[in-house]
Amino acid sequence: MEVPELRSLTLRPIGFIRTQKQVKFQALHQPMETQAERNVLELLPDNRHQVALQDLAGFSRVWLLWWFHRNSSWRPLVLPPRGPARRRGVFATRSPHRPNPLGLTPVQLIGVERRRLILGPCDLVDGTPVFDIKPYIPAFDSFPEARAGWLDEVEHGLELPPQFNVQFSPVAVMQAEWLLAHWQIDFRPRLIELLARDPTPHRSRRIRRRGDSRFIIGCGAWRVFFSVAETTVAVQSLDAAYPLRFLNNLALEDLPDRAAQLAFLDRFGVSPV
Repeated sequence: MEVPELRSLTLRPIGFIRTQKQVKFQALHQPMETQAERNVLELLPDNRHQVALQDLAGFSRVWLLWWFHRNSSWRPLVLPPRGPARRRGVFATRSPHRPNPLGLTPVQLIGVERRRLILGPCDLVDGTPVFDIKPYIPAFDSFPEARAGWLDEVEHGLELPPQFNVQFSPVAVMQAEWLLAHWQIDFRPRLIELLARDPTPHRSRRIRRRGDSRFIIGCGAWRVFFSVAETTVAVQSLDAAYPLRFLNNLALEDLPDRAAQLAFLDRFGVSPV
């Protein structure tokens, strides 16, 4: 088979997404449209972009073609966050670790305001570069009877009731309520969703073992310590994910929730683990 001459292609963003999601943990693998959410796609200041949006307001959904800009490498086999801890071929997954890390997401189109698209729930973190916008056409873009390969089995498992009961210690409740009251940070719903399904160690779900029955899970800019006994997951405490030497280093400009983590550590102290 003759291989065509390899050439590089140049892609230029047309705009950047603005969301409240600063870390990957906050961006669900598929948008949850049952939850109210407002995101904005800001197109670059080019009059042609505004003209190109003409007639788009009549569509209820659009496709966004974008770049996993925080990834720098790819893997032929990846460990999906959903389902059992089994590696899959990257082309059979939605993993960001791809040869060309392109993302494709259908989102609700709420409105068009000059060079800004007002969007519903999405799975993009703040600052994601967007390359293209295409209208979602139900007659051509929806195939409800299509098979989903290995994910069909995973989806069947997700339809079953959660196997674990997640309980919070008084300390964990106090810390979580403090974060919510003072910083409007609350990752408990996502945390409970993950732990109630499967609290076992898993790299993509960022769960690691910390002893015979003690574990730690990364929740974006935060981490949570928990234990497992039979079908009960006991959340023991919360902690900042970044050490003080990082939080106090102002040269590291992009640390998420920096002020909140510093205040948390000042209030509750540094975890001994």
